Amino acid sequence: MQTLQGLLFPVLIIVVFYFFLIRPQQKRQKQRNMMLSQLKKGDKVVTIGGLHGSIVDLTDEKVTLKVSDNTRLVFERSAINSVVNADGNSTSKTEENKEETVAKAE
Repeated sequence: MQTLQGLLFPVLIIVVFYFFLIRPQQKRQKQRNMMLSQLKKGDKVVTIGGLHGSIVDLTDEKVTLKVSDNTRLVFERSAINSVVNADGNSTSKTEENKEETVAKAE
């Protein structure tokens, strides 16, 4: 009985860590990877440095952003933080897909 109680606490701690730390982090990473894979030309994005621009060229590893009429900057795809919708609000593609699904269901 005492051995069972001795093992119960560490197992409980592991379960709590999984549900409150590991699982949410994995979900965020999966959403980010999905957003990065769904980037396309013309998307308005914000980089992790806070730079706003539109995608004009896209490869597997690099993204070229148009930040003004004469300025184009090349970034790693992983440097994209979020996609900006027409309202100017920053969202990820997965959030947009969820909203579209909810709208279609109604």
